[in-house]
Amino acid sequence: MSRAFILVLDSVGIGSAPDADAHDAGADTLGHIAQACREGRGDRPGLRAGPLRLPNLARLGLGATREQPIPELAVARIEAAFGSAAEASAGKDTPSGHWEIAGLPVRFHWGLFPDTRPCFPPALVAALTARCALPGILGDCHASGTDIIRDLGEEHIRTGKPICYTSADSVFQIAAHERHFGLDRLYAVCAVAKELTEPLNIGRVIARPFLGESADTFKRTTNRKDLTTPPHADTLLDRVTAAGGTVVSIGKIADIFAHRGISRAVPAKTNMAVFDATLAEAANAPDGTLVFANLVDFDTLYGHRRDVPGYAAALEAFDARLPELRAALRPGDLALITADHGCDPTWQGTDHTRELVPMMWFGPGIAPRPLGRRETFADMGQTVARHLGLSLAHGEDCLA
Repeated sequence: MSRAFILVLDSVGIGSAPDADAHDAGADTLGHIAQACREGRGDRPGLRAGPLRLPNLARLGLGATREQPIPELAVARIEAAFGSAAEASAGKDTPSGHWEIAGLPVRFHWGLFPDTRPCFPPALVAALTARCALPGILGDCHASGTDIIRDLGEEHIRTGKPICYTSADSVFQIAAHERHFGLDRLYAVCAVAKELTEPLNIGRVIARPFLGESADTFKRTTNRKDLTTPPHADTLLDRVTAAGGTVVSIGKIADIFAHRGISRAVPAKTNMAVFDATLAEAANAPDGTLVFANLVDFDTLYGHRRDVPGYAAALEAFDARLPELRAALRPGDLALITADHGCDPTWQGTDHTRELVPMMWFGPGIAPRPLGRRETFADMGQTVARHLGLSLAHGEDCLA
């Protein structure tokens, strides 16, 4: 036993899941990005141009995790144990994906708000406005977070009404101006909203602060805060901490797990900040440590915003730094790169997509080999648990 590292490339799916017919059959985050780059649709002056270049991820088997090859990711020799995994959980949301990676499938269905206008129950809105002394709310619909801030931000500043919206996920999101409304006040309203949405089985309430003074200048800040329903049973994180080990959360992992099973939470708001923090833990973390990191930019900045060049550039920036992590691993360390769902930037709408995810296992003692397709993300949690001398109720060891 030494240490384990899980890096979740948030939303980097690799093609439609077996049950995608019930969701969005045909979505393929990685494949469609590669195709767009090949065809010039991934070019942006000053950012990137040409075919998708991911040489280090390719050497870890990223291309080989897919059923349909991507020519740009073909390599002569793969240096990791590689495969793919399908999600057994009912949804395609962030908590379900992460909990299942940590060994806890979500078999139940989260509560959802209908795609209508208005979409929130009147009693919920009435209770929220009364409890928080609000003059009302704006939005009350399914929407893209950036679009609704652009469309309603000025009215929000003028009236003091927060912007409330949702998506295909089990989420109640509240956007408000950091200065005109107040960041602490936004967090307080979200706390009340979390309490009020519990009976509806809504998984998350998310604070979405922004700045700017006009539709042309509004921009979300990095002070997002997620209030998440706790996992319904023990996860890998709980087992590690109960056994006396250390779980280090980097980025939004702590929020996703409602801060349960976390020894230490390291704040990091961007992909590069998450990667820097992961390297710092690799340099200092003792044996028995699980470092769990989420690289959020792929999903938040590029997937949901359907920004192909931005997504491609973010993948290439992550790829360029991978040798730093591999060099920092010690004998006995186990590292996993995976994803929690898809968010195909070429797909219609702005929601997550139901996709297979890659699994790339590497470290000084990990033998390169194909692992095929696993039927649940929970196999990843079980694999990490066994590496740390533990076991979970769900999943099988991928490396056994």
